[in-house]
Amino acid sequence: MRVCLVLEGSYPYVYGGVSTWMHGCIRAMPEHEFILWVIGAKAADRGKFVYELPANVAEVHEVFLDDALRLRGGAPPVHFTPEECAALRELVRLGAPDWEVLFRLFHEKRAHPLAVLQSREFMALFTKLCEEEYPYTAFADAFHTVRSMLLPVLWLMTGEVPEADCYHAICTGYGGLLACLGGSVRHRPVLLTEHGIYTREREEEIIRAEWVAPDFKARWTRFFYMLSEQIYRQADRVTSLFPRARSIQIGMGCEPGKCIVIPNGVDYEKFCAIPPKAEDGWVDIGAVVRLAPIKDIKTLLYAFLELSARCKNVRLHILGGVDDEEYARECYALAEQLGLENVRFTGRVDIAAYLQKLDFTILTSISEGQPLSVLESLAARRPCVTTDVGCCRELLEGTPGDTLGAAGFCVPPMYRQGLADAMEKLCVSRPLRQRMGAIGQQRVAQSYRHEQMLARYRALYAETAATAQKEKETESEELWLELGSN
Repeated sequence: MRVCLVLEGSYPYVYGGVSTWMHGCIRAMPEHEFILWVIGAKAADRGKFVYELPANVAEVHEVFLDDALRLRGGAPPVHFTPEECAALRELVRLGAPDWEVLFRLFHEKRAHPLAVLQSREFMALFTKLCEEEYPYTAFADAFHTVRSMLLPVLWLMTGEVPEADCYHAICTGYGGLLACLGGSVRHRPVLLTEHGIYTREREEEIIRAEWVAPDFKARWTRFFYMLSEQIYRQADRVTSLFPRARSIQIGMGCEPGKCIVIPNGVDYEKFCAIPPKAEDGWVDIGAVVRLAPIKDIKTLLYAFLELSARCKNVRLHILGGVDDEEYARECYALAEQLGLENVRFTGRVDIAAYLQKLDFTILTSISEGQPLSVLESLAARRPCVTTDVGCCRELLEGTPGDTLGAAGFCVPPMYRQGLADAMEKLCVSRPLRQRMGAIGQQRVAQSYRHEQMLARYRALYAETAATAQKEKETESEELWLELGSN
């Protein structure tokens, strides 16, 4: 089967999280041929892959959002049909546009995005929007915001669509839009896998973002919800990592019958063989994180400062690459300002090898899905302290019916005192660490093995292929009946 994987801001450009998961899945399914249709922010990253692509990756199609900013005018004016005007009206108001009409307009008719945004029809729609929603906002500010929002979307719809048997998006947003475009243009099934709820993550970022003016925060949020709603409608199957995420997808409009849960899995045999750390008078804590605001490293540093005042023999190892240069510099400066001598920023390391040096791990993220770092830690008999995001509580305490017990402590996000208290409990009791570590390893062995996850995705692809074949046969029969009647 030829599967087009549609990714945004992850594989194969950055390490960790979704990228690690994606690379492992492709390598483990050599029976399938994969096409990567990947979206990046900046064209300067073209070809800068941090992974050596597996042999079963047949093609890579790169798309960069900042290329939309380099578009130049001069295209002939666009003449819209009534249904195209209606679809544009819904797009401008961020309602429920007819994406099939928009796909035909930009992909088949090759309407130029700038010609559309400069058309009389668009300006009339935009002027009405300003009158209704932004009567006290400068016209130029509103136009700049709407243009920034819509230009990448219009431009994405004009691009080449790779040939594939199905289009599997690994997020909603821009990636979900491309998957829908591929499915519509090639008349193929569309799948969606969400590791986190993309729209919720964008909403959190927009609330905190300084680049978004307060008047437009709600509009930017609605924009990403609009993109998500389309792939929820069009996808044949929608997968999530845990039941609560599935409930959120359903609450956002996805049909319950197409929503399934496929938990993450890790290489249990690799991690269960890691020996316990030898006693050396120190308690070593590891944070397997990218240096990015969403991982909330600053709260971790403050919590470790509090812990260091209570326990003198503790060390913190922050294991991960830099995702945000400015944020990383701020974290380094904060650690120095707080006088944290026992904090080590290691950069990227071999996690399995480094776990031998650790007693337990910590994750202070503001948002997560089902973090692989927690599963790997538990598989290696290292208990965890996590924030109560994504399904971290389920990983540590189990799902309903799981009677194994707790494999760590879960506290609210950004709660320094709670994080310090939880770390202290594990620091002062080696027997507690051993007991919780054993529980965590058993939970991973039962429910979160890589081979279990792969079996579910193989079944999903097999189901998709069978459905597509039936649809082809039905179309062929209908065509023969039509020819026969003529």
